[in-house]
Amino acid sequence: MNLKITLQEYSESEFLEYLNEFFNNPNNLKDEEFEVYFDRLTEHFDTIVEHPEKSDLIYYPAPGIEDSPEGVISVIKTWLRENGKPGFREEP
Repeated sequence: MNLKITLQEYSESEFLEYLNEFFNNPNNLKDEEFEVYFDRLTEHFDTIVEHPEKSDLIYYPAPGIEDSPEGVISVIKTWLRENGKPGFREEP
């Protein structure tokens, strides 16, 4: 996964691909390798996502929020819009 510096550098589909790493473990990592990789992904999420709940959006979704990559993106997009922040870049 090619991590980008800011959220605005991701298209929505690229960020969805990134979030799928949390939900599906497509590399089938195990044990310490799994922990190190997911710690890195979580740290990156917390760095680039301005939402105050940070990675809790992934690990502890609020009641009524879909527990999926799409649910996380929906919450982020709503928060960005409500706070006048820039969102994802245009799809290529």
